Amino acid sequence: MRFLVRDRLLGIGDDYWIEDDRGNKVFLVDGKAMRVRDTFELKDTHGRVLIDIRQKMFALRDTMVIERDGEPLAKIKRKRLSLLRNHYRVALADGRTELDVSGKILDREFAVEYDGELLAVVSRRWLHVRETYGVDIVRDDADPALLIAVAVCVIHLAEKEREDD
Repeated sequence: MRFLVRDRLLGIGDDYWIEDDRGNKVFLVDGKAMRVRDTFELKDTHGRVLIDIRQKMFALRDTMVIERDGEPLAKIKRKRLSLLRNHYRVALADGRTELDVSGKILDREFAVEYDGELLAVVSRRWLHVRETYGVDIVRDDADPALLIAVAVCVIHLAEKEREDD
């Protein structure tokens, strides 16, 4: 499954559609402006909220929290003690599962892995449309909404870190 994201619209308060590889709208990322913390909602084409994404308020490092139906699903933060600046850890709410995100986040060239197995690849290389990147879900049993939410969070955290430098 491949999804297309129009990169130039990323930002709090901006809404943008994520399309499948045939150009059909699949998910709406609804950025919530005028909030104390960074907040997004990932919605389906009928406007139903599939995933809530928000910045954790009181954390030593920038952390994004992903929730589904009001229940915690995952926490995302930059990996500590990593030689790579663009290396993020996604701790799922079950307490046992961790996803690893690494690559050139700001260039939109990175991978999401679980236990060394590739789940998704984010890349601009396949696309000729300017300011667009693809999210290619590699495994059929993977949760596309979760992996897209992870990509949105990681990019947001990396851009925020770049602004703070």
